[in-house]
Amino acid sequence: MRIGVLTGGGDCPGLNPALRGLVLRCVQRGHSVTGFLDGWKGLLDGRSRPLTALDVEDAMGRGGTLLGTSRTNPFKTEEGARTVLSTLQSAQIDALVAIGGDDTLTAARELHTRGGRVVGVPKTMDNDVRGTDWTFGFFSASSVSTDALERLKDTARSHHRAVVLEVMGRSAGWVALATGLGGGAHYTILPEERFDPEHLLAAVDRAMKAHGYALVVASEGAEVSAPLDGGAAAKDDFGHALLKERGVGAFIARLLEEKLGVEARSVAIGHVQRGGPPTLFDRLLALRLGAKAADLVEEGRFGEVAVLRGENVTSIPLEQAVASSKTVDASWLDLLHTFDA
Repeated sequence: MRIGVLTGGGDCPGLNPALRGLVLRCVQRGHSVTGFLDGWKGLLDGRSRPLTALDVEDAMGRGGTLLGTSRTNPFKTEEGARTVLSTLQSAQIDALVAIGGDDTLTAARELHTRGGRVVGVPKTMDNDVRGTDWTFGFFSASSVSTDALERLKDTARSHHRAVVLEVMGRSAGWVALATGLGGGAHYTILPEERFDPEHLLAAVDRAMKAHGYALVVASEGAEVSAPLDGGAAAKDDFGHALLKERGVGAFIARLLEEKLGVEARSVAIGHVQRGGPPTLFDRLLALRLGAKAADLVEEGRFGEVAVLRGENVTSIPLEQAVASSKTVDASWLDLLHTFDA
């Protein structure tokens, strides 16, 4: 068979190992692989390249994606949908593997409903794809932000400051949760919880008095006041507001200075979290999911997504994976609040 593959949405560590798992499993079984460039945009523009075993030889330790990516939604219009189907037909693609998060997999579901032969591989540093225990990219990104918090702790302690670290996370606070727990933050602000300024101020005040410094972690998507962007933020192809100008961390730092009279600083780690080599866990998970996608294609199980359940890699329907986002649940929130200052 001739199998197509794309990587869509925001990049994250693990995409290249996933491509390696897919390509080597396909080559082992006599199939060829065609990579479409820059996500779904490659299907709209008809841009692709062959992927061989040699192309993924050094993929395990490489961040980003060797195919490129974009946040293109080809199903915004029926013309785009027709173009995708036409490109797949003209390139003689027997099946497509879509590697991405909620948006990429939602587009894959749209392709499936139109008769396209497609399987999915979930990836996102946000860890918000439902139906899989973990997504690759999450542990790598959270390790970077946890390291940043540890470094900020040194300067916060030295200058007797409150420091706010703003991390990525639109509607799911998994990265903030992991960073706060792993880095020993005194308070963590998530999109899943209503913001309580009095609780925040009390926690930071206790930490300053007890330790001489305080660490706060905040998701960029947390609603800490009236919408910080005034409701007029630009949106991407999938209708999501762009969060780069919201300034959640800066808002929290100003609040701490105004209400507590402490010296506060904010740091937004931003896209630093997306880059760099994947952790060992993400390498192995991505490799397994990529290989599983090849298995699903061979077995004709189109419209399914490779997922991790416990120790096993299995699959679920695309419809189930994109029905809703996986957010931080009550048990994790209970654990988090055990460690509020």
